[in-house]
Amino acid sequence: MKKRGNDIGQDVVVLHQLDRGVFTPNISPFPLKLETYLRMANIPYQNDFKNPIGPKGKTPWITLNGVDYSDSQLCLEMLAKRFQKDFSSHLSAEEQAVARSLQIMAEEHFYWLIVLQRFVYTKGKTLFQIQTSLPSILRLMMPIIARKVKSQTQAQGMGRHTKEEAIEMGMKDLRAMSTFLGTKPYFMGEKPTEMDCSMFGILAQVVWSLPGSSFESHMNGEFLNLRSFCNRMKSKFWPDWDQCLSSPQA
Repeated sequence: MKKRGNDIGQDVVVLHQLDRGVFTPNISPFPLKLETYLRMANIPYQNDFKNPIGPKGKTPWITLNGVDYSDSQLCLEMLAKRFQKDFSSHLSAEEQAVARSLQIMAEEHFYWLIVLQRFVYTKGKTLFQIQTSLPSILRLMMPIIARKVKSQTQAQGMGRHTKEEAIEMGMKDLRAMSTFLGTKPYFMGEKPTEMDCSMFGILAQVVWSLPGSSFESHMNGEFLNLRSFCNRMKSKFWPDWDQCLSSPQA
């Protein structure tokens, strides 16, 4: 049974998400995004790792006061209104438009490079390095899962490109993010906004949970400011980061 708001108290969010990863608290960008926002907004919450897939067949999802909500972005926007925690109100309409454009590029375009790297280019093998709670039977089923995910990437479009073409697209995305961030501490300036939670969810995967990828090494070179951004978000909102990781398999 999933935890309900009535069981844990009024106005306490139950965050349903995948189990903890080895190098990041979640190997999916979207639970990491939403949990980072909850911490940024100081909204009380409890994790539920037993029911990660919500009514829309996606993770994460939340329960608040007995009501279920799905999709990380819709959850975030609902919580911002419910708890009056808007960290982007100081931005101009033009700045908010730019922030949304960068977020969409990261979550709707670059995200598929993460999927390709994990399920197609490495055939799912690296998943067992970054997530130790996966059932053993998945090792046997991984070829089937990898083929299914490959079909999804082809339907989306990114999977129709050669590996070289797709990686070059991803590099251009990261270069755009790095160029826009520049020397700013956060993407939209001196203060973190909701958009930084989204960017952190994506970029943290590249920095810590995408072993052997073509993007990983560039985080120590051309895109060093993106790594610094991730470390900054980690220090500010995840002081217990190491305690939120699972132990690697022996």
